[in-house]
Amino acid sequence: MESIVQPGTELFWEALLVVAGLGLIELVSVLFGVSASGLLDDGFGYHGPGDHDAGLLGGWMSWLNAGGVPILVLAVLLLSAFAVFGFSVQMLAARVAAPLPMFAAGPLALMLAVPATRWLSRGLARIMPRDETSAVSQAGFIGLAGVVTIGPLDQGQPGVVRVKDQHDNIHNLRAQAAPGHLIETGALVIIVDGADGLFQAIPAPEEFSRVDIKRG
Repeated sequence: MESIVQPGTELFWEALLVVAGLGLIELVSVLFGVSASGLLDDGFGYHGPGDHDAGLLGGWMSWLNAGGVPILVLAVLLLSAFAVFGFSVQMLAARVAAPLPMFAAGPLALMLAVPATRWLSRGLARIMPRDETSAVSQAGFIGLAGVVTIGPLDQGQPGVVRVKDQHDNIHNLRAQAAPGHLIETGALVIIVDGADGLFQAIPAPEEFSRVDIKRG
């Protein structure tokens, strides 16, 4: 029986394995109450669309990540597109003559994957909840009610609070509990402060338990 790894496709299978690994890391991190995607964004200092350092690399990243999705999601999109185009290129080449050598198939697949990733990033950003971290607009979240989706919240590692804005858009906010509070996952909270993409929350008063905030 022929091997599932056909000649000239090794790199594309490796890309798929990396995608699977990234998904597993994110799943395990969420089970432990943190988000690998959020930690990666923090590590690179990325806080949303257009938040890239100046220069050639920053401009390229801004173009590629036009939708403003998290860096981990962007990596998954790019690697997946690279693998799909790579397999497609080799399949077509094999039908015409023979699979291309990797030094030709790899760059060709990457050239096709980059614009596809930009297009997918923009489309995905329209349907996924946004992680609002812009210092310019985050004041609009103060006073909103939300639900702790990744917690518990204390004064240490940030968790995530899901809120709905006045336009009925859902946002996932990085948040800590205000000093003196410990808030469990699933609890209703009020956003009371925020700076540099990190918000503070307090437990919501009892009357908010009857408010429909459409948890998304």
